Amino acid sequence: MKPRSRMESPVVFVLILSMITFETAPAYSQSIHASENPLPVGSEVTLFSPANVTTGAWMFNNAIIVMIFPGNKIITNSWSSRVTYNTTTSSLTIRSLQVENSGLYTLEALNLFHAQLTLSVQVPISNVTLRAKATNLVEFNDTAVLMCSVSNGSSLSYVWLKGSSVVTAGGGVQLSDGGATLTIVSVTRYDEGPYKCNVSNGVSSEISLPVQLNISYGPSNITMKLTPMKYIYRTGSNITLSCSVESSPPAIIQWMVNGVYLNELTPRLQLESVSESNSGNYQCSFHNTVTSRFTSTSEMIEILAPLAAVVVNHTGGPAILNEPFTMHCEVTGSPDAIQWWRNGQLLSADNTTVFTMGNKTLTLNPVQHSDNGTFQCTAFNYVSNLTSSLYTVVVNYGPRKPVITGPSMALAGTWENLSCSSASYPPSHFNWYFNDSLVATTSKLAIGPLTLNMSGKYTCMAFNNITGKNSTAYTMLTVLAPVTMATIKTVGAQPILNHTFTLTCETAGDVNAIMWMYGSSPLYADNTRNLTMDNATLTFDPVMRSDNGQYRCVASNPVSNLTSEIFMLDVFYGPEMPTITGPNVAKAGDSVTLRCNASSNPVSIYEWFFNDSLVANMSEYVTPPLTRDMSGMYTCMAYNNITGKNSTAYTMLTTVDPITDVEVEAPMNPAIAGDVYNLTCNVTGPSEHVYWMKNDEPLHEDNRTVFSMDNKTVTFNPLEQNDTGDYQCMANSAVWNMSSPSYELLVNFGPETPVIDGPAFAETGRTAVFQCSAKSEPGSQFSWWFNGTEVANTSVFSTGPLSFNMSGEYTCVAYNKVTGKNSTNSKTLTVIKAIEAAITSSTVPINTKNFTLTCEVTGPYDMIYWIKDNMQLNWDMSRATANMSYHLENNMLHFTPLTLHNYGMYQCVAMDQTGQHASPLYKLVVNYGPAAVNIFGPNSAAVDTLVSLTCSAGSWPECDFVWFFNNQSSVLMAGSDITFLALKMNEGNYTCKARNPVTNIIMYTTKAFTVDHASTLHIPSQGRWMLMSLFALSLTVLLS
Repeated sequence: MKPRSRMESPVVFVLILSMITFETAPAYSQSIHASENPLPVGSEVTLFSPANVTTGAWMFNNAIIVMIFPGNKIITNSWSSRVTYNTTTSSLTIRSLQVENSGLYTLEALNLFHAQLTLSVQVPISNVTLRAKATNLVEFNDTAVLMCSVSNGSSLSYVWLKGSSVVTAGGGVQLSDGGATLTIVSVTRYDEGPYKCNVSNGVSSEISLPVQLNISYGPSNITMKLTPMKYIYRTGSNITLSCSVESSPPAIIQWMVNGVYLNELTPRLQLESVSESNSGNYQCSFHNTVTSRFTSTSEMIEILAPLAAVVVNHTGGPAILNEPFTMHCEVTGSPDAIQWWRNGQLLSADNTTVFTMGNKTLTLNPVQHSDNGTFQCTAFNYVSNLTSSLYTVVVNYGPRKPVITGPSMALAGTWENLSCSSASYPPSHFNWYFNDSLVATTSKLAIGPLTLNMSGKYTCMAFNNITGKNSTAYTMLTVLAPVTMATIKTVGAQPILNHTFTLTCETAGDVNAIMWMYGSSPLYADNTRNLTMDNATLTFDPVMRSDNGQYRCVASNPVSNLTSEIFMLDVFYGPEMPTITGPNVAKAGDSVTLRCNASSNPVSIYEWFFNDSLVANMSEYVTPPLTRDMSGMYTCMAYNNITGKNSTAYTMLTTVDPITDVEVEAPMNPAIAGDVYNLTCNVTGPSEHVYWMKNDEPLHEDNRTVFSMDNKTVTFNPLEQNDTGDYQCMANSAVWNMSSPSYELLVNFGPETPVIDGPAFAETGRTAVFQCSAKSEPGSQFSWWFNGTEVANTSVFSTGPLSFNMSGEYTCVAYNKVTGKNSTNSKTLTVIKAIEAAITSSTVPINTKNFTLTCEVTGPYDMIYWIKDNMQLNWDMSRATANMSYHLENNMLHFTPLTLHNYGMYQCVAMDQTGQHASPLYKLVVNYGPAAVNIFGPNSAAVDTLVSLTCSAGSWPECDFVWFFNNQSSVLMAGSDITFLALKMNEGNYTCKARNPVTNIIMYTTKAFTVDHASTLHIPSQGRWMLMSLFALSLTVLLS
């Protein structure tokens, strides 16, 4: 029998074991990471295990590479020369990779995990070449084909570039051969440019040299521009025609006018000092010799000469009102239109304004006054306009009917002027005639000095020597003599009231009318004033006081008047019934004044009589000091010595004694509410009325307040609290009044039912305070009773430290020593056990975990609520603060889950019948992390420099940190900082492990560090020997 290989039995054993185990044991999915992926052919890769594997296998496309078992491993023969397995980290290193090594790599950790990684090994790209089937193409005619190729490379990806822009498929752009061929169907000018292809795979990329596509196009988008741009040009102008077109290569241009070729082959055609003969159709044509395409465009140019002169003339005679008048607009040049203007306003045709001959002739038929003014005509063509000079039209008319101004009557001996005027142009000539005899040849006629025989008919005739017309008018003049006198005189007796009185107006001269004036107004006859037929006499029948005033008479004729001097009429009357003023009642010992007045003209003479005896002869009578026997009738008599009449009146005077004292008297017994009580007003002296006042306001009767017959006594039945106040009584007589001093009525009442202020519940060991008050006058005396025993004699009662046997009824008694009454009220106090609150928790508060606070209360309570940072937490979570998730259950506050926003100071408040009891403050510190673990420090450093790396993490409390190097399981160093020299042996991956000692959460982060070999340290030869010695010594130690 052939001997077995040294590795055969273990291999068979492990394979059988793995097959059985892999089918039955569960494994958890993990991930493998490679030192590089993808990577080029011939390179080396290390596949890292997520954890150390003691039993398992590395496989490639389900074929085993390495079998792993405790303390050993087996590498298959096909991989043994190129594979290294690290038993410490379970990583696999493969060297000299080929394309066929691409595929699925699997690490099976027996009963632990299953990890996979797809590795891609690629051939680097080289010699990218781009070629085109053709590079010179014609727009719309040709198709561009570009082909990209490489000498070496695998897993190729193609990106096409035009300039710096990426070309994508779509429209006329097509990609084929896996993107290696670019086809542009029916190229356009916008496809012109440099094209490149960028070939890449996971390990390399290369861009080809550019290939330029040249696209011939056009001519197209032809435009012709005229400078300046006008519809019609003026002769002498300079015109530039410019043609442009889009074309590649540039197109050949040719110019034509009216179909005739011009000797001009540039894009600009210059026309200078043009004349009308240069008008025509201008065309430019383009031809592209490569595309064999043509295009052309044209513009019509019209040239016109400007107008030279414009003049307004007329035919026939002058412009005469209501006759026709014609004007002509004479133009040098070719006008397109003519407009007429009058006084700067544009004219339009109407029933009197007529235009003919293309507006060259303007006829006013007939001429009107409104046609006066300046006329102009304006001629237009497209390149000019010209306006004539002003032509003035003056309308001749008249004369119209003359107007004569001057008097129709005149005063003998004076001069008068008559003026004649007539509307006419030019102004008329005038002639004056008196009784058909010519007296003047001017518009004004002066006559005088006038005599009575110069009255008659005066005629004016006006004549216009242009229109050949005349017109006449006349006026009548009457000559009169003047008024020389007007005087008012009285006739008969004096003007006494209710008698007849007559005035007459005496005149001299030629008087046609007499008018009477009263004040400044004309006077007319009425039922008491009569005028004679000629108005010469005015009679008052009878005369009245209302007729008093100023009178004048005015005598007049049409040319003169005269006013008399003022006559003042003053009517005599009276005396009327006298009026007596003075008191009817007077105080004994006083003097009084009596005054008498009677309306009268002239003023009356007065006499006073007492009991028919004359006591005074003037209108005012002052008595001596009065006595009781001077009461009686006092008579006044008034007499008018012109009218001869008298009139009398009398008054009665009574003399009385004064009031000397008024007092308010009250009973001796106190005023107590509910009793009957009287106030009396004692008056010394005669009084007619007594009035009562309370607090300076009148006191009125009601159903409790009653006055005696003489008002001297007021009775309160019964007396009430609101009767308290200041009272006065006032006594009045006909000549005197006096008020008493104020009397203060103070109503004693009460006590009413006491009001007790104090708690209904109190806690054992504490003190309760009760306060008793009761309305009362005077103030009450108080006593406190508990279970029939007096415990205090003040209004405020404070218990001692409370115990349960002090529960019961506490009674307050109020007593009024004046009313002799007392009143009681009670309050029940219940003593309950005192309570205290405290917050506890049974778990450690960790971020994102559920957490509960419990409010522990000693003793019975009614309810509990929670406070965070002095703000009460809501029972309704819909109103809870943002970023906080919690709910309340009995005496517990549940955080579901706890977050960093829950950090703060908490209290729970227990409420019972005595009030609120808050727990001591509880500081909730949320433990969290580590989060966001970071390593701070350089990624590389120069050889032999000192390097420091610092590991940090967001955490509470602070994390414990340890360091690992190159995935080794042994700890390199503990602490957040690590320091080492930048040496080749220290290159690699530094892993920081952060662990929170409370949350027990662990997080890793890794930082790669390399040594910058470009920076070398220069060591002298002597130092070099020292380093070599140190290395030899270190090597000996390591080997031993």
